[in-house]
Amino acid sequence: MGELPLPLSGRTLVVGPSNVGKTRLTARAMEAWVAAEGPEGCVVLDFAPEVERDGTILGGHLTQFTSVPEGVWHGVVDAHAPRADSECDGEAVELARENAAMASVRLDDAPTDPRCVFVNDATIPAQADPEWIDRLLDYCDRGEVAVLNAFEDDEFGPDSPVSRNERAALRRLRAWADRVIEPRA
Repeated sequence: MGELPLPLSGRTLVVGPSNVGKTRLTARAMEAWVAAEGPEGCVVLDFAPEVERDGTILGGHLTQFTSVPEGVWHGVVDAHAPRADSECDGEAVELARENAAMASVRLDDAPTDPRCVFVNDATIPAQADPEWIDRLLDYCDRGEVAVLNAFEDDEFGPDSPVSRNERAALRRLRAWADRVIEPRA
């Protein structure tokens, strides 16, 4: 597995385009935390959609790389990929709103006192409203450790409202994080 290229302390944001290892790195961080500290107080929020493009799967849940251990609270959203699953901007925004509503339910269900929080595809719920990210960050700040990953690239319609909202949420995430890691494929 190799050495983990991030400390398990403070607030870490992992960003980059599709298929560079953001989800895999987040899964490794969760595994390392549980191995060192145990599952109690560990929260995994998984907001990732799964998209197939030209025979390649883009995105997907943390469980494609690891099992979430018993005792870890695991909130999963079967999210839409608004830009890929829609025909127009209005439809994409509506799908993004559905993602935000489902993510809000998972966040409401999460334990109120996490020790650590791992978030896969953190900006998905903020694609309808970038201010949603503040709700997630308030939750993450309750723990000792937070590792979040997020898509950062212009490959999916950079001028769409969903993309503009996602970029605004990313700016907020970058300002919040103690460190930003950008894996390369």
